Amino acid sequence: MMKAIRAERARREAEAERQRIAKDAERIRSRCQTLSGFVREAWHILEPEQKLVWNWHLDAICDHLEAVTQGRINRLLINVPPGSSKSLLVSVMWQAWEWSIGKRTMRYLTTAFNDGPVKRDTRKCRDLLMSDWFQSLWPEVKLNRTGETSFSNTSTGNREGISFGSLTSQRGNRLVIDDPHSTETAESPVERVATTRKFREGAQNRLNDQEADAIVVVMQRLHDEDVSGVIKKLGMEYVHLMLPMEFEPERRCSTSIGFIDPRSEDGELLDPVRFPREVVEKLKRDMGAYAYAGQYQQRPTPREGGLFKREWFSGKIVNQAQPGTVWVRHWDLAATKKVTAARTAGVKLGRQPDGTFVVGHVVKIQEEGLAVRTLIQTQAEVDGQDVRISLPKDPGQAGKVQSQDMVKMLAGYKVTAESETGDKTVRAEPFASQCEAGNVFLVQGAWNDDYLDELCMFPGGAFKDQVDASSGAFGKLLNAKAQTKVELPIRKPIDLPRGSQGQGWMG
Repeated sequence: MMKAIRAERARREAEAERQRIAKDAERIRSRCQTLSGFVREAWHILEPEQKLVWNWHLDAICDHLEAVTQGRINRLLINVPPGSSKSLLVSVMWQAWEWSIGKRTMRYLTTAFNDGPVKRDTRKCRDLLMSDWFQSLWPEVKLNRTGETSFSNTSTGNREGISFGSLTSQRGNRLVIDDPHSTETAESPVERVATTRKFREGAQNRLNDQEADAIVVVMQRLHDEDVSGVIKKLGMEYVHLMLPMEFEPERRCSTSIGFIDPRSEDGELLDPVRFPREVVEKLKRDMGAYAYAGQYQQRPTPREGGLFKREWFSGKIVNQAQPGTVWVRHWDLAATKKVTAARTAGVKLGRQPDGTFVVGHVVKIQEEGLAVRTLIQTQAEVDGQDVRISLPKDPGQAGKVQSQDMVKMLAGYKVTAESETGDKTVRAEPFASQCEAGNVFLVQGAWNDDYLDELCMFPGGAFKDQVDASSGAFGKLLNAKAQTKVELPIRKPIDLPRGSQGQGWMG
């Protein structure tokens, strides 16, 4: 009896909804000419218990997706925090909206790191299209196949949902990549490289028309070498909508369609209604700085840095080093010139008469062979014979031959080649301790920003060569200090990790 009563009640409610829509259909369809209007009108179908709290960032996402629909953008990268309704907008609403405005032949490939989000968003999109609300407004959109991960309409349009690892042998007009990395596996080099390789080699040719069709990537940052990092590093021509939870003026987002992040105050929240300050502070505390920086601030290491903090170098830029500074230039050598590989970097570090340190010059190159040899020889001539040259001697016969060849090439200069011990982080810790103590300065130069960026991304950044070259130079200066028994002023005691170069350093 109760079942029949509930069924009758549901029937009456559905009929009342159809009548309401019929009376107001013209206004609704008019408002739904924009994606943001469509989202506002359709929200109650998918989220009947969750009130829509509109915020400017939703307009920003909708405007950029509309630009894709209009053909003004065909590559779009969106980085926004979790909980920003990104999947609902990009993987559900946008696709239903395009069919509603007459683009019923559009074919979509939608993907995520595993089947869970794929099935969830496919069901939501299908349910929206099949709802009485949608069918009352756009009866011309008829589905003839309604699978859990795949459906199609009678106008040859379809939507295929597949996990990112299976992105092969299918094509479409829209490729939507929604969170290609899992938070559980993004830290694994093997898993991360496999994902970025699939993105580069398997995703780019999934479009029917490379110029007219579009790829949209929407994700949170999980590592400097994630899919977003690869897009940026390789200079792929993606319009980049990047909206951190807390505003950072130096990273204000602006895009080619005229969008500019409207916030002005450092730390201003993205969505203070859904994410008030107390909630954000709790997230920071519970998640930790690294996870929060990637997922919520859209950079894979905290603003203040990883092992090195940017604040340590505030006020530490000088016009020149002190007279009488003892210099070492250490070279960190790379074996290949591939754009994603390490670079050859040479850091000139000095110990000043007052015992502090100064980075005098940094040079780097992404080449190999003769180009590297030429750079090292040319830089030695520029530095002069008073600057010691330090080279790494890799284990094995090839490394020994290379270092011996370099030493012969630099005849007349003070050159040493020694094997390095410990991993990169262990080697960097003594130098980082001196930076934290306020004992490291930088001579002003065009290289300053790139150098500090790498330091403050370390060890989570893609490149570590400038850090490694700094660590090597510091170790050589430390050995020179020990040999000459010069006392250095230390404002903060440090502990040297086991295996670090130099002994007798205060700790």
